[in-house]
Amino acid sequence: MSIFSFLGLGAHAQVPELKTVPFVDVQRYAGKWYDVASFPQRFQKGCHCTTAEYTLTEKGYLIVENRCNRDAINGKQSYIKGKAFVQPNTGNAQLWVQFFFPFRAKYWIIDLAPDYSYAVVSHPSRKYLWILSRTPKIEESVYQGILTRLKQNGFDLTLLQRTPQNCQ
Repeated sequence: MSIFSFLGLGAHAQVPELKTVPFVDVQRYAGKWYDVASFPQRFQKGCHCTTAEYTLTEKGYLIVENRCNRDAINGKQSYIKGKAFVQPNTGNAQLWVQFFFPFRAKYWIIDLAPDYSYAVVSHPSRKYLWILSRTPKIEESVYQGILTRLKQNGFDLTLLQRTPQNCQ
């Protein structure tokens, strides 16, 4: 089976090159985000109530603080802190995120609400995906619109899982 068949795109279709949004105001992007849905990664196993908080530093990079409750809504909190560096000449939409030196990962903002109420983050390989919201829940029509755009951009949505956010 070809990757195109797997993605439901047909034999002659091509997956479009992944593009980022044209511009991100890093100051507006900073703050707390809730993980609404993602392609779960090994480090997210058993996570509930997942959040990411971005703080802009005087040196121009972002402090990234990820938190989640392990194995239950009221489970033990897991925490990791890292840094995110904006890549020059990308409209601030492409970053490198680093939690463990010297390893860095690409962090591309591929969809962003005009009011910064939601963001979609991925990697050019499409192996990683996070749908983030400023609130624990996202309006269903907004979520479905995001899914439509992701499918049009060649994402395998069968991998997408909603993140439990019904925290106290």
